[in-house]
Amino acid sequence: MAVTPLMLLTGPALALCPADLPARVAAISAQPELDHARLGVQVETLTGEVVYSRQGDRFFLPASNIKLFSTAAVLTALGPDYRIPTQIYGHADPNTGLPIVRVVGQGDPSFDSDDLTALAQQLHGQGIRHISQLLGDESAFGGDPTHPNWEWEDVQAGYGAPVNSLILNGNALGLTLLPQAIDQPLQVQWDDPNLGAMWQVNNQSITVAPGETESVTVGRHLSGPILRVSGQLIAGSEPETAAIAVPNPGESFLAAFRTALTEQGIAVDNVALTSTPRHDSEAPWAHVMSPPLQALLVPANRDSNNLYAEALLKQLGLFAEQDTTAAALAHTRPILTDLGVNLDEVVIVDGSGLSRHNLATPRALVAVLRGMAASPYGEIYRDSLAVAGVNGTLRNRFRETPIAGQFWGKSGAVSRNFALSGYLAPLNYEPLVVSVLINNIDQRGGVARQLIDQVMLEIATLSPCDRP
Repeated sequence: MAVTPLMLLTGPALALCPADLPARVAAISAQPELDHARLGVQVETLTGEVVYSRQGDRFFLPASNIKLFSTAAVLTALGPDYRIPTQIYGHADPNTGLPIVRVVGQGDPSFDSDDLTALAQQLHGQGIRHISQLLGDESAFGGDPTHPNWEWEDVQAGYGAPVNSLILNGNALGLTLLPQAIDQPLQVQWDDPNLGAMWQVNNQSITVAPGETESVTVGRHLSGPILRVSGQLIAGSEPETAAIAVPNPGESFLAAFRTALTEQGIAVDNVALTSTPRHDSEAPWAHVMSPPLQALLVPANRDSNNLYAEALLKQLGLFAEQDTTAAALAHTRPILTDLGVNLDEVVIVDGSGLSRHNLATPRALVAVLRGMAASPYGEIYRDSLAVAGVNGTLRNRFRETPIAGQFWGKSGAVSRNFALSGYLAPLNYEPLVVSVLINNIDQRGGVARQLIDQVMLEIATLSPCDRP
């Protein structure tokens, strides 16, 4: 049985009795593409009735489905109206009388260049024209900004950007690759033109003729500002966007803030990062607040933004003496237990799912979804997820099927492991909570997702039957 494109399924003839679902899933699992892989499925009603389970109590690598746990814990603990401040404190230099300014970040993942300008304008409005020292306070987040369990290829890329206290523009540098004449290297255009003079580009890419495959890889050296580009695009095809992680995010934040201050007519003599606590003599001078948590959850879940997920999780471990992520994860455990998750069925080491050390059972993923559905924030949590065929990471999946617009879920992919979990509203059955995972598949991502979608389409055709 070969993997085939998803077809539009309609009409009563396609109704599937729950008792027939195991055979349908078994037929999918018997496809040769899954010969060496593992398939896990858990299907439950919102009240906890198990409709179907296949290796539901077995560990799988959940990839970005780990965000379902971390965002559920953060929303439960902090509430939808929680905002992340970026604050400016200041006092006069006792030697010169000039201001010493401290910017204190708490890991606002949405903080951008416009916010920097807003802070600079607030200082200018207070009559400040000359700063003796600009300090970047990174004490809110302890530990390494780059998770120690992330892979080499991840920490180079924009999706694996470091997560520090002073985040700016997602801690990523965007660029565009444009095909040229055949056999010519792709043209590299930085989103910020000033970066062209700061980065050396090792360009091993090529423009190819129509009919060739397209694939590009972008990375950077961890030792310095060297961009590596490889792969190929077809001549005349659409440009490809990419991003790399900022090498030194705290220093980059301060450099950008110094520029923003200069543009407002404020001179800065010295800049430095610090993790020492601020003095009582330092008074609040300016601040910018993030959007409410309810809005920040959308990039984390719907768009699967790793930096957002990590920064939000770290809000549970602010100013901890130990590693902030470890402290935050300790806070998640009782929250997840209260939501109905068996902690023996989940191993969480980061907030985003980039780490290959995360583990979860399909049953645990369904449990957190059911727990949040019953919580006061159930609708907010559900609406932070992608909608099949409509938006986010699921905008191109399940189009022209009964699942389009009827599934709110979280996809996941890392290496050869894929996942999809969420809330399904079948046409002829009560609402369901579903988790489908494939691990260790030796196929392209498109094939793995197609197999998961086949399972989902079978579940979507469920209908109550009189027979068992």
